[in-house]
Amino acid sequence: MTIFNIPTFAVLGHPNEGKSSVVSTLSEDDSIRVGPVPGETLVCQELPVKIDGEEIIRFIDTPGFQSPRRTLAWMKAYGGPEEALLEAFIQAHKDDPDFRDECELLGPVARGAGIIYVVDGSRPLRNDDRAEMEILRMTGRPRMSVINCKEEVFTYLDQWKLEFRKHFNSIRVFNAHKATYQERIDLLESLKGVDQDWQPALSRVIEAFKQDWSRRTSLSAAIITEMLGKALSLQLTADIKEGTPSAKIREKLARDFQERMEKIERKAHQRIRKLYKHNIFQCELPPGVVLDETLFSEKTWRFLGLKPKEVALAAGVAGGAAGAAIDIAAAGLTFGIFSAIGGIAAAGSALISGHRLAGWKVKGIALGRDQISMGPVKNPQLMFVLADRALLYHSQVINWAHGRRDDPPSWNGTGKMGVTPGWSREDKALCRRFFKGAVSGKTLLKGDGEKELLDLITRQLSKSAA
Repeated sequence: MTIFNIPTFAVLGHPNEGKSSVVSTLSEDDSIRVGPVPGETLVCQELPVKIDGEEIIRFIDTPGFQSPRRTLAWMKAYGGPEEALLEAFIQAHKDDPDFRDECELLGPVARGAGIIYVVDGSRPLRNDDRAEMEILRMTGRPRMSVINCKEEVFTYLDQWKLEFRKHFNSIRVFNAHKATYQERIDLLESLKGVDQDWQPALSRVIEAFKQDWSRRTSLSAAIITEMLGKALSLQLTADIKEGTPSAKIREKLARDFQERMEKIERKAHQRIRKLYKHNIFQCELPPGVVLDETLFSEKTWRFLGLKPKEVALAAGVAGGAAGAAIDIAAAGLTFGIFSAIGGIAAAGSALISGHRLAGWKVKGIALGRDQISMGPVKNPQLMFVLADRALLYHSQVINWAHGRRDDPPSWNGTGKMGVTPGWSREDKALCRRFFKGAVSGKTLLKGDGEKELLDLITRQLSKSAA
């Protein structure tokens, strides 16, 4: 009889077959030790999956088999009650170091856990594998086999499937390093067919996963919408003090503006990353992806919508504006801070507007001072660039399996990577209404276009996650 009151699965297999990667991905826990050295897992580790603080399913990472043929020989010679087989084996070998790992990994199965047996499908079948399968068959526990094709080599796939059909209730091909959300759901759906008694509980688990995913999508959309409102309404001002060259003040203001804008974007991305439980390992981006670039690089804007002619215009005016404060609204420029073009001081000047404050009186002394300001930006292109980068980041995060520890794949695409260029005319008009409200300071106060934009981004995130 099981001692577990929720669906519980022990993940078993030979050392270095990808068991820990499978557990890490299924439980969305990147704290599990995963490495190329066999024997990383020495004792069983229970990984509960919680939604809203309530545990709904549990996976158990286990050590790998060390002596499967000797273990099988003992079990075949066993003459006691079948239901006592595992406990008898553990009691007989608990003090024998040669069977330490077998006793440890079979413990959860003896207590009633279901079995997920993992093999590396990129290698051929061995006699040790057949022994392990027979051991698991003799346990009588519901069991699924998972072919973890780590190296994307499928030469031996048919061989594995043929052998698995002799010993297991269900077979899945599952790459723990690249599994998407839907592939995790599909694996859980397959587990429902392993044992009829588990179907009601696993149906509840799957529904809870789907609702939680929908909630995360909605929260991600809210994070992105909030980021856009903050970024587009950003404005910084600085006083021009007597004796301080105005060019230096403009340079510092431009640098501060860029840092603040990038901080707003970075914080939103970090919140999305945490929402999908990537807490330890960074979700690295493939080389060449525009997210590898800074928000203010020329390459970013070329990829995400700014035409080469507009880039050149921004560069030219920014470079020529180094000695004067220019109102960007009058200049009619797109957002022109490109660190690669003309330097931060020159480029930043294209965003600075100056105005005079006079007539203040302090203790009877009339004071006049110059004040310069940067932002908010006056062209909606920034909004589309920020939105595209956020959507791309979200797509990368949700498809970064928690069991993955290697370098990201290279990106071989060409052309624009953004999704907003493909939006309808109505969707783009909606974005411009939001932009107009944000730069005027109305959006965050009155919700001008905010709900409509939130719905649009939610739909886009849901589409990319499907």
